[in-house]
Amino acid sequence: MKKISKLRKGFDLEERTFNFAKNIRDYCDKLPKTITNIEIAKQLMRAGGSIGANYIEANEALSKKDFIMRIKICRKEAKESRYWLRLSLSKESEKRIQETLIDEATQFIKIFNSIIQKSV
Repeated sequence: MKKISKLRKGFDLEERTFNFAKNIRDYCDKLPKTITNIEIAKQLMRAGGSIGANYIEANEALSKKDFIMRIKICRKEAKESRYWLRLSLSKESEKRIQETLIDEATQFIKIFNSIIQKSV
């Protein structure tokens, strides 16, 4: 999780969402292996990785309408990531990382909201 500090400095949203997905992967690997956390980690991995994948697709959109729809999907996946992060049962030593990832997901939501507002 060494790259979390670099997320604050990054303005390249493709790179930032990629690093978020990697940090989600690392966080999920450290979760206690309970039945609940295994299911939460699956959902979190899908949602956390989908943000960046959909952002790449938005950048290749065929129309303005397509772009806005894909950015809305990015926002939806960021909200879902934040939800699963809040629901995960992390070790006490991972709480700070969990909070940092929740904050990053919240920042993505705000960024994508701003993009949507400026695009309509």
